[in-house]
Amino acid sequence: MTPPKKELPPLGELEDAVMQLVWRHTSATAEELRARLERPLKESTVRTVLRRLEEKGYVQHRVDGRTYVFRPAVPAAEVAERSVRGIAARIYRGSLADLLVGLVDDERLTPDELNQLAEQVARARERTR
Repeated sequence: MTPPKKELPPLGELEDAVMQLVWRHTSATAEELRARLERPLKESTVRTVLRRLEEKGYVQHRVDGRTYVFRPAVPAAEVAERSVRGIAARIYRGSLADLLVGLVDDERLTPDELNQLAEQVARARERTR
């Protein structure tokens, strides 16, 4: 039996920006992340954010000489899935189907996105037969 996934605390705006870079580059130092961020920050600020992300369970580090190298502790897709389920739980009483219907009814999905969604639904239907 798989143990339940640990609930991850939500990310702040800066934490999310750093996580997006960590996920994109798979591993990075605080200095590399600081250089890639869109807004100028001190390296100590980035190190503080990384320490918080590690405390929250989003990143792990290894030591290379005297440098900490950070990598994701959870995949981006897993964090996205948890977020979507949280939205469904709060707004749609846990119904992912109602959430999807709401997105479709809102008419914000492009025709390509609707086609992609329809293909995914068709594939899922085939797997459950």
